Parts: sequence; structure tokens; C-alpha cells
Amino acid sequence: METLTAFVLKNGLIVAFLVVGVLMFVASIFSTHLTRKKIPGSALAILIGLILAYLGGHYTGGTKGIADIPFFAGFGLLGGSMFRDFAVLATAMGASLLVMRSTGWAGVLSLFLGIFLSFFSGVAVGLFFGYTDAVSLTTLGAGACTYIVGPVTGGAIGASSDVIALSIAAGVVKTLVVTVGTPFLAPHIGLRSPHAAMIFGGLMGTTSGVTAGLAATDPVLVPYGALTATFYTGLGCLLCPSILYLFLQLFF
Repeated sequence: METLTAFVLKNGLIVAFLVVGVLMFVASIFSTHLTRKKIPGSALAILIGLILAYLGGHYTGGTKGIADIPFFAGFGLLGGSMFRDFAVLATAMGASLLVMRSTGWAGVLSLFLGIFLSFFSGVAVGLFFGYTDAVSLTTLGAGACTYIVGPVTGGAIGASSDVIALSIAAGVVKTLVVTVGTPFLAPHIGLRSPHAAMIFGGLMGTTSGVTAGLAATDPVLVPYGALTATFYTGLGCLLCPSILYLFLQLFF
């Protein structure tokens, strides 16, 4: 046990990767067998991660969630800004601008419209719950875009950890709603072609939700919706902590 403990303490990042891998595997099993993939495994894994972070912070009385426990100290690096921003960049680089151009101006417009609608909806909810400063409102609005844009924005503009956690929760809720609602809404909104799927991905933005929702609707549409949803994440990470944050500073 002493040898194992020493290994864990010296290789915290490796242990963190291992724990995340196991968590993703368990969440994937739950998604497949309990929800029939209507709720993506990534969304379940995020929910489990938030619960573990809360329990870790509550147990230690610290400020870094589960990373305050020595055995899980590697999560402090794995969950830090360096790996987070690398993951966002890697996701955005996986999309092809040439393929996206096939939607014309409608695809580009859907990206901006989707970000603005989600952002200001999140800001409105934040105002309803009593947040009045530009930093918190921007972070919550970014979280309403996706659960990746929220923490990236919050870290960039100096939001508190509790507000960043709320932004992640908002993004997870959006993912679940898009995942479950897409198959039911598809016949009513004409979601039957690759062109429509790309516009839908640009409006919704949450890659996990769009991918899972389209998979339940028509698997052929998945890569098209995921393409613009990926660009949505990258564009949101650019707009929210810059132009949209400066805009809110004019009023709050």
C-alpha cells in the first residue's frame, strides 16, 4: 500500500486520466443500457464529475473540489486551463471549413444567431437569480451556449468558481434538452436533410446534444450537425469573453 500510495502521489496526472477513463466507460454503459443512448455518455460523465467535485470539496473543505484529496491531486492539472484550452482547440481543428461552406450564408448566420440567442437567454436567467455583475452574467450566458464555452469564458474574465460551476451545469442541462427533444421536434422543423442538420447544429451548438439527438433521428445527419456544432464552440470561445463581455460591461 505504501508503494501504491507513493506511485499515485508521484503520478497524479496519470491517475487522473485513468479515473476519467473509467468514469467515461461507466457513463457509456449507463447511457447504452439505462437510457438507450437518449442521454449521451459524456453528459452523464459530466454530471458524475460535478457530484464528485462537490463531495470532494465538502469532504476537505477546500476550494479545488476533488483535487484537494491527495489521491486525486492530478485533477488539479487535468482540469486546469492548459488541458481545457487544448481540448477546445483540438475539437475546433477537427472540422472542415470547405465542407461547412456548402451551407452558404445560412450556416454562418445560424452560428451567430445560435450563440446570441443562447448567450442572452443565459444572461436573462442570471438576472432572474440575482446576478448583476458583468463577469458573472457573461459566464452564465456562455454556459448557456455550451458547457465548454462557459468555463473557458469564466476563466478568461476572472469569474468565481461557483459561477463557473453553474455555467457548466447550464450547458449540461442544454445538452440533455437537445438530446431528448431533437427526435420529437425533427418532423415539425423539417430536420431531414444534411443542409438542415448543419443549420440545426449551428443554432444549438452543443456537440454532444446535437450528435446524440441526430443519431436518434437519422444517423446519416450526425456528421453534418456535429460539424457546425464544433465551429459553434470555437466561435463562442472567441465572442463570449471579448465582444459580448464588453457589451455587457456597458450596462452592468
